[in-house]
Amino acid sequence: MTFFSKRLALVALGLGAALLAASCGAVRKTTVPMTTNLEKSGCMRDADTLLVMLPGAYSTPDEFEREGFVQALRDNRVAADVMLVDAHLGYYNDKTILERLSADVMAPARSQGYRKIWIVGISVGGFGGLLYAQTHPGELAGLVTLAPYLGERTLSTDIANAGGIASWKGPLVDPAEAAPRTPNDTQLWQWLRGYAGFTQTGTARPPLYLGYGIDDRFAFSHRLLGAALPAERVFTTEGGHDWPEWLRLWRRMLPTLPLQSCPA
Repeated sequence: MTFFSKRLALVALGLGAALLAASCGAVRKTTVPMTTNLEKSGCMRDADTLLVMLPGAYSTPDEFEREGFVQALRDNRVAADVMLVDAHLGYYNDKTILERLSADVMAPARSQGYRKIWIVGISVGGFGGLLYAQTHPGELAGLVTLAPYLGERTLSTDIANAGGIASWKGPLVDPAEAAPRTPNDTQLWQWLRGYAGFTQTGTARPPLYLGYGIDDRFAFSHRLLGAALPAERVFTTEGGHDWPEWLRLWRRMLPTLPLQSCPA
């Protein structure tokens, strides 16, 4: 049973009644190719770093601009281009999110000369970023997840009851299904164990940065993941699951990220 084929309703519920009501529960139709918008660096003509921003389930990519994420990059003089991606819930529903990210975002970016590609994902966008890193080892230079969706609470409870991600082993996985086209949340957590020191051959993991509000509805899962990361890569703030918290976290995280600065 995969998250994508049988748990879409749970995702919508987990994201909260307010978001669901605001959208009337509608899931937008997907397009091929996925819609993207490139924001060039204001200080470097040919930046070799690209930040790919993935919004939440019912958010639109222009909100990254409206809510101050792009301006924060300029304020911190980060020498990187930004790709705003309309990776809405429809792509998760029809299980094409990873295919479209690879074909419509990552492959063109590499062909255009970007040597370092980061994903910055919010909520379900953070979940998508983690899945991409899991299924495309070695492609990402780094990954920032803000309040990421990490699967059902029952799974997180099992992990906590086992003593945390370092102690949890999870159910046995058939080797033939260990690397499916679209992993489920259990397989994602098994991959995340690598951040706690459990590594396997060929499973390179990018530096992972986590930020969340302490009253976020997903904070229970966030704390479990944060315990496996270096303390300097985990950021918290007051509040819940909304843009003011995410912007505060983003502004705090930016100066710590290993990103090139604009020339003096």
